[in-house]
Amino acid sequence: QVQLVESGGGLVQAEGSLRLSCAASGRTFRNYAMGWFRQAPGKEREFVSTITPSGGGTYYTDSVKGRFTISRDNAKNTVYLQMNSLKPEDTAVYYCAIRSRPWLGVTTTSSEYDYWGQGTQVTVSS
Repeated sequence: QVQLVESGGGLVQAEGSLRLSCAASGRTFRNYAMGWFRQAPGKEREFVSTITPSGGGTYYTDSVKGRFTISRDNAKNTVYLQMNSLKPEDTAVYYCAIRSRPWLGVTTTSSEYDYWGQGTQVTVSS
């Protein structure tokens, strides 16, 4: 049974930093893209970032470019999201996800991801 467990969320002041982790278990995901999404209260779930199976390619939504960094450790089946210069508008529940299909390019649509974590709350105070 596949399980994704996020950690690292919390309350931080604006301009602060957090590092999210997502550990996958149940199978190996080194051949698949992994990503992060977020959902703020009253809003749709939105794409944040994704990383290629090898980790050599990373992609970000415009609002987090230059502030967030996605990385992965395939030996540990884990993906990370380093978040710097946080803003109040980054407040949301953050979800990690895995797209267990052959890599065909960047996918930012949540329905294209097959496995999801339970989410971790990130709150940025002004």
